[in-house]
Amino acid sequence: MHEPVENSVPRAGDDATPTGAGAGAAPGHRGLRERFADALGAAGAADTDPYPYADALLARWTEPRRRYHTTRHLAAVLDHVDTLERHAADPALVRLAAWFHDAVYRPDRSENEERSARLAERALPEAGVGAAATAEVARLVRLTTTHAPRPGDRDGAVLCDADLAILASPPAAYAAYAAEVREEYGFLPDDLFRTGRSDVLRQLLDLPRLFHTPHGEDAWEEPARRNLAAELRLLAAG
Repeated sequence: MHEPVENSVPRAGDDATPTGAGAGAAPGHRGLRERFADALGAAGAADTDPYPYADALLARWTEPRRRYHTTRHLAAVLDHVDTLERHAADPALVRLAAWFHDAVYRPDRSENEERSARLAERALPEAGVGAAATAEVARLVRLTTTHAPRPGDRDGAVLCDADLAILASPPAAYAAYAAEVREEYGFLPDDLFRTGRSDVLRQLLDLPRLFHTPHGEDAWEEPARRNLAAELRLLAAG
């Protein structure tokens, strides 16, 4: 999810191919590894050992600087993709895009989506995914910069809705999400964070629609707008 951040200074290594970066999975990640293996196989890479790639990606998702953009967020997005699967044209590619969409994440930079897309463009061909499928995954990752899929973009609608579904959480879960975002931006003083976060919330509320699948529009649009408006009021109150 695109959060308030001003500057991006690329550093070496952020979008290196992930092969070999993982040294095995923590017990809680075994289910995620299988989900990655299933998605990679369904995308046409059935003869590739998926687990080094899964472990390398999981190493990124468990970086210590993360508070919200963790494996819990990854698992939640994958769960939401499962919910929305009937609306997708190619669910396997949407799932791979979910794995890569925040694989590069530094809260002090604004090019995370682009660098995550480049990571997918390097890693997926090595893993045996074809050129067209790789290009689609990278396109979907880049789409999470704006969360504005074009009409008829079924896969884009599913990924964007799955990524933003946290906004429609019950109030306590939404408050926990907002607190985790604040922790990720702990390097910002309160006044700058309130200004940046408020701008993001207003931009979201000004959109004609937050969700683009029928399920998202019916189930998530109204509670998400309530949560966004409530957070904006809290920020205004200091």
